[in-house]
Amino acid sequence: MNKFWAYVKTRQFRITLLMALGSLFAVLLIIFFSLGLYTRHGSGIPVPQLKGLSVEKAMSVLQEQGFEYKIDSVYVGDQPPGSVVEQDPDPGTFVKENRTIYLTVVTRLAPPVALPDLESYTYREAVAVIANYGLKVGDTTFRSDIANHVLEVRFGGQVIKPGTMLPKGSKIDLVLGNGQGPSEVEIPDLINQDLNEAKFAIKGAGLTIGTITFQGSITDSTTVVVVEQTPMKTDSLNKVSIGTRIDLTVSQNKRPEVPNTQ
Repeated sequence: MNKFWAYVKTRQFRITLLMALGSLFAVLLIIFFSLGLYTRHGSGIPVPQLKGLSVEKAMSVLQEQGFEYKIDSVYVGDQPPGSVVEQDPDPGTFVKENRTIYLTVVTRLAPPVALPDLESYTYREAVAVIANYGLKVGDTTFRSDIANHVLEVRFGGQVIKPGTMLPKGSKIDLVLGNGQGPSEVEIPDLINQDLNEAKFAIKGAGLTIGTITFQGSITDSTTVVVVEQTPMKTDSLNKVSIGTRIDLTVSQNKRPEVPNTQ
């Protein structure tokens, strides 16, 4: 060990160490300059401006300048089909000959998307969902209904259901409730109905139970039926305003006699 430290302190060791370091530095310089010559560092040709060109024109330009290319497609509703919308590398970038240039081109066919379930959505909510699915809102109409959300979705004049496949970018029409409901409803036909059933029908139609008049002798209030109503549905009158009073005349419903078979 003492001999090693003694050798390290000698002039011969220092010369050997300097020669080794000099050789390593020379090798690194040779590698650096050789790599620069091989890759032609600092030289190259600029990438042409391709955005906005048709894909045919872009391919022609790249071929003339010695570039390779690869093409991907994307659907963009407000861009002409077949036009270049993205390129990589960017225009003006200096690259070597035969470099592959990646192009993104607007497809000519819109991909299909499934119609989302829009019922029970408000107009604003429906518009946001429609945009997320790549669709557009067309005409909007309102229908008398107590609800104020989407009631129907139409495409080409036809009612369509959730899951229907549509071309991306299609316009769909919305039918929404006005939140007020109908101003008029049909008069229910209550003749010969049980009184309780008639009351249920009147309330279900948005009408009001008016005066109930009992006709004749009533022995069992659970078996009375409607014999008259005012107003009554006729050929000239079949609708009334919501909340209209319906007056009823009821009488005892006679149970059919059971024949004696004994």
